[in-house]
Amino acid sequence: MFITADQITAANKTNLDALQGLATKSFAGVEKLVELNMAAAKAMVTESFSHAQSVLAAKDLQAAFALQTGLVAPMTEKAVSYGRHVYGILMESGSEYTKAVEGKTAEAQKAITQVMENVSKNAPIGTESAVAVLKSALASSQNAIDSAQSSAKQALALAESNITAVTEQALSAAAAVAKKA
Repeated sequence: MFITADQITAANKTNLDALQGLATKSFAGVEKLVELNMAAAKAMVTESFSHAQSVLAAKDLQAAFALQTGLVAPMTEKAVSYGRHVYGILMESGSEYTKAVEGKTAEAQKAITQVMENVSKNAPIGTESAVAVLKSALASSQNAIDSAQSSAKQALALAESNITAVTEQALSAAAAVAKKA
């Protein structure tokens, strides 16, 4: 089985289309991050000036201090919310890449399997054991790829749960600080 120029052209077109799709999704993710950062910056400036005016309008030092300490919990909640938004955008973009890589990996595995089938059908007499070794190596490599993908997914799930736990601890600590004040 020989590869023709048309097959190479079709493969290149498919790969270029996939690359264009990923680039488009990457830019969409960047746009979301820019929009989020602009909204966060605008809100921060507005809230900062509003808070500064409240502190300046305080009648005594104790009232000003109460305003300052009362700011800790809301700021922590906003920072956590911002972090969650960023994380969500990054995870969404990352999942698109993961889908693309998994799709290309499946296509490659299918193509290699087809090549191995053609090799085994057209192999000269007496090379059955060599073909069997190649098939075994192919199966082992496919199992290793599947295992690596599974491990990566488990690691990602563990990281997500750790991030959630740390976020909840930060919110609890901020609430405790606000209550003490």
